[in-house]
Amino acid sequence: MFNRWIEDDRLLDTLEDLGVGSIAFTPLAQGMLTTKYLNGVPNDSRAMQGKSLDKDKIGPELIETLNKLNAIASSRGQTLAQMALAWVLRGGRVTTALIGASKSEQILDCVGAIGNLNFTEDELSEIDRLSGDQDINLWAASSETN
Repeated sequence: MFNRWIEDDRLLDTLEDLGVGSIAFTPLAQGMLTTKYLNGVPNDSRAMQGKSLDKDKIGPELIETLNKLNAIASSRGQTLAQMALAWVLRGGRVTTALIGASKSEQILDCVGAIGNLNFTEDELSEIDRLSGDQDINLWAASSETN
């Protein structure tokens, strides 16, 4: 939801035309699309470890967006992570989503995404309005061609 370059490149359309699957890396945006950051940056989070997620990217505006997305998920009977994964897997063009779970509870939660892979047009419109490029593509430099 927060890194949507694949839509601009028409890669998904090409893969669909060729009958080829694809794998989404970090569909939970390094954990941001979970309930972990709804109240700010917790001390035990990946962002506070100074590793792959920059804590400075998780400001008040993003936290507000996360809470609004969480409200959509709740209305769907899902957790934010479940909705994010369902959103990535909808339509079948993305065939695998790598979740990067660090706890067994996270795996169990994520599996619940398959319980509701359908979205209404209103839900998709609201998700589009709220989400978009959040400047978290950790692999942009390594995937660019010269």
